[in-house]
Amino acid sequence: MQNTIFEVTDKTGRKIHLKKEGWKHITSTSSLHAYMANHLEEIKETLIKPDKITKSSNSEYKVNYFKYYKERARYLKAVVKYLNGNGFVIAAYFTKNIKN
Repeated sequence: MQNTIFEVTDKTGRKIHLKKEGWKHITSTSSLHAYMANHLEEIKETLIKPDKITKSSNSEYKVNYFKYYKERARYLKAVVKYLNGNGFVIAAYFTKNIKN
């Protein structure tokens, strides 16, 4: 799995991957969320031990994982797309509130 940055098992027992291309998309300098480059471990933690999991309001294939980080006074939101039973991180960023 040389194209994979990490693979974790989420709170519900599903496997989630972060591929190099997804990480590049999240952290590219043209991205609004390029600051996430320093938060890889928090993304993993959010997927493994989320405070809340919600279904996306705009896609039946997407699920949102939220974990509150007190030092930032923000939730980390990790968006996972499920295809054929495989989960892939497609976005990750800090937000003030839990929103779908």
